[in-house]
Amino acid sequence: MTQPLPKIGFIGLGIMGTPMCVHLIDAGYQLFVHTLRHVPEAIASTRATQCVTARGVAERADIIFVMVPDTPDVEKVLFDETGVAAGLSKGKVVVDMSSISPIATKLFARRINEIGCDYLDAPVSGGELGARNATLSIMVGGPEATFERVKPLFECMGRNITRVGGNGDGQTAKVANQIIVALNIEAVGEALLFAARAGADPAKVRQALMGGFAASRILEVHGERMIKRTFDPGFRIGLHQKDLNLALASARALGVSLPNTATAQELFNACVAHGGESWDHSAMVRALEKLANFEIGQAA
Repeated sequence: MTQPLPKIGFIGLGIMGTPMCVHLIDAGYQLFVHTLRHVPEAIASTRATQCVTARGVAERADIIFVMVPDTPDVEKVLFDETGVAAGLSKGKVVVDMSSISPIATKLFARRINEIGCDYLDAPVSGGELGARNATLSIMVGGPEATFERVKPLFECMGRNITRVGGNGDGQTAKVANQIIVALNIEAVGEALLFAARAGADPAKVRQALMGGFAASRILEVHGERMIKRTFDPGFRIGLHQKDLNLALASARALGVSLPNTATAQELFNACVAHGGESWDHSAMVRALEKLANFEIGQAA
C-alpha cells in the first residue's frame, strides 16, 4: 500500500526560499507556508496554504523547512511565542536550511529533540541560480534515519546531497564552503584586475583560463559578472559577511588562524562602506579596484 506524502511546511520565502518551495509544490506535496513579508506570486498563485504564523505551519505540517537569513532569525522562527516549537507534536521534523552558527544549531537541535521531534541542519550552496534550477548542494547534519526520511524532499531542491555527520556538522561544512567561495572570488578579482590593468582583454584572459588548472565555477560565473559589471544579487555581500563572521568567530573559539578569510572579510567591509551591502558578492572586486584606482573594463 502506498504511503501518503508527508505534509510540508516552508518558512522564509526570499530569493532562495521561494524557488525551493516551488519545487516542492511542483513535486506534488501539500505545502503550508509563512513569511514575514508578502507571499510571492510564484507561491500565492499555487495551491499552497498561507499561514499567519510559524506555529500555524508547524501545527499542520509533518516536516517543516526554515530558510531565513541569520542565527537570530532562526531562533525567533523556532522559539517565539508563535514560533515553530509551539506548534510541534511528537514525531515531526524541523529542517533548517539557513546558514547559521554551528554552535547555536546544536542548541536548537537539543531543544527541538526535547519536544520529541527530530532536527536537521541542511544549509545549501549554489545561490539563486541553483535554487531556481534545483541544483543546490545540500550539506546535512543530523540523525541518519531522519536524513533518509527527508532525502526525497532534498532531491526536489538539489543534486549534491551529503549527510556530513551529526547536528551542527552541516553548518560547519557550509562555513567551510563560504571560506572557499570568498577566497576564490578574491583570487579571480585580483587576476582579472591584474590582466586588465596590464592591457589584456579580461574577457579573453578569462576564456583562456577556463581551459586550464585555474578553471572554477567562480571564474566561470563571477568572473563574467566582474567583466560585465552585473552585480545584482545573486548572493548579497551582507549575507556573505555574516557567514565569514561565523567562520572567524568559530576559528577564534577553536584557536585556528584564518588570515586570508580575514582579508576577504575586510574587502567585503570596504564594499559595504561604499554602499554595497546588497551587491552580489562578486562585487568584492570593486574594493580591489578602489585600491588600484582602476576598473576592469576601462582602457589601460
